[in-house]
Amino acid sequence: MKKNSPIHRATRKKPVSAAAVPDIADVPALDFGSAWDFAPAPESTPVAIQDRYQLFIGGKFVKPASGQYFQSINPATEQPLARIAQANAADIDNAVKAARKAYDGVWGKMSGRERGKCLFRIARMIQERSRELAILETMDGGKPIKESRDVDLPLVAAHFFYYAGWADKLDYAFPGKSARSIGVVGQIIPWNFPLMMAAWKIAPALACGNTVVLKPAETTSITAMHLAQIFQDAGLPDGVVNIITGDGKTGTALVDHPDIDKIAFTGSTEVGKKIAKALAGSGKKLTLELGGKAANIIMEDAPIDQAVEGIINGIYFNQGHVCCAGSRLLVEESIYAQVLRRLRDRMRTLRVGDPLDKNTDIGAINSREQLNRISELVDSGIEEGAELFQSPCALPGSGYWFRPSFFTGVTASHRVAREEIFGPVLSVMTFRTPAEAIERANNTCFGLSAGIWTDKGSKIFKMASQLRAGVIWANTYNKFDPTSPFGGYKESGFGREGGLHGLMPYVVLE
Repeated sequence: MKKNSPIHRATRKKPVSAAAVPDIADVPALDFGSAWDFAPAPESTPVAIQDRYQLFIGGKFVKPASGQYFQSINPATEQPLARIAQANAADIDNAVKAARKAYDGVWGKMSGRERGKCLFRIARMIQERSRELAILETMDGGKPIKESRDVDLPLVAAHFFYYAGWADKLDYAFPGKSARSIGVVGQIIPWNFPLMMAAWKIAPALACGNTVVLKPAETTSITAMHLAQIFQDAGLPDGVVNIITGDGKTGTALVDHPDIDKIAFTGSTEVGKKIAKALAGSGKKLTLELGGKAANIIMEDAPIDQAVEGIINGIYFNQGHVCCAGSRLLVEESIYAQVLRRLRDRMRTLRVGDPLDKNTDIGAINSREQLNRISELVDSGIEEGAELFQSPCALPGSGYWFRPSFFTGVTASHRVAREEIFGPVLSVMTFRTPAEAIERANNTCFGLSAGIWTDKGSKIFKMASQLRAGVIWANTYNKFDPTSPFGGYKESGFGREGGLHGLMPYVVLE
């Protein structure tokens, strides 16, 4: 490891001492000793990873027109996993033609009852292969196996089950309106929840009678190709779902294709703005689910131990790799020291390491590029005068890792309080009144999610009505359900995914 590399910079900073955390210098840190040392429990289920993954077009796996491939890297080891096909404009054109043929010839004419049968079969097959898919998700993306296994895959299957149930009930979904499908939909998903984002987009699109061309993220394409195998095995008609892999140029070619009727994009706000500009005046429909800088608000009457677990779940267990991560912690001044002490002690128990180990709490950062981004923002926080506390845990010698961290002494002008960091880094600020908490929470260009912790239900409803965020959790955080809509305000995008609202972007109402 080079001395000045981002990985070295991320690991060489010594954790800030307890004395650097305001108001808790006189409270000794808990010493858990060996009580938290666990014997390794690696995932032992074998999975078959192909040497090369081709494109999935017209119901078949085909070689890319250019003959080019790129490496997919295991972020925990920095070792190659497989070679992924690099699609170009010719491949995009073939995929869109296949989707149009399937829409005009089969899927668009098929009854909702028959479409639902296909989706139910897909959902059951995902359940049957969930262990294999969870392992692949962890190896390709770096998240802990217990998150892939216990959170992601159950939600993937649940979304297909849920929208399978809607397929023959669209006449009842929108009272007084007649719903018809849009046509061919282009979908672009990010690296943080590869399979779950695919399910969020593909399942409602198919339930409404559309056909799909999906582009997964460059760094996490493997599970999408295994999902394509499930589509084949489930008897989904050829061309109904097409999966093309590649870099940003591939995504641009998909957005620009003239025979696409709608684009659904989840990713960065910067790219989302470019897509919106490109589609302006084209007549194509568009939904965007973009970045976030969520506020997690802790009131003095909150159940503090429960709130601390919610903080951990909201930012550390997922490595901060969710756009709705609670990366801004707003704590009422009267309980500030108490919350920080408990948060610090809880962070010391988090286990960072092999994502395939069932004991691991925090896995690897998805890519070197993302690790560089986290390191650069953390450096900016230190340079701007904030105080950094990091867990003293040891990090593996290879791979992309970052210690769970939090900043104190943060103001609204700090970059770590303004910019999406997508890493296990929390910014802690205080407030004195609910009105001040609301003002601070809304003081961002984003508006995707927020959390409120208090014992008073009336306070929850009053504060929630004033927060400009699409999803607001009360006394919990990062809980998802296929029946509940998800989406944001302001620069966090527009449109909703999940629930009845998730059908609306994929139909034309007449």
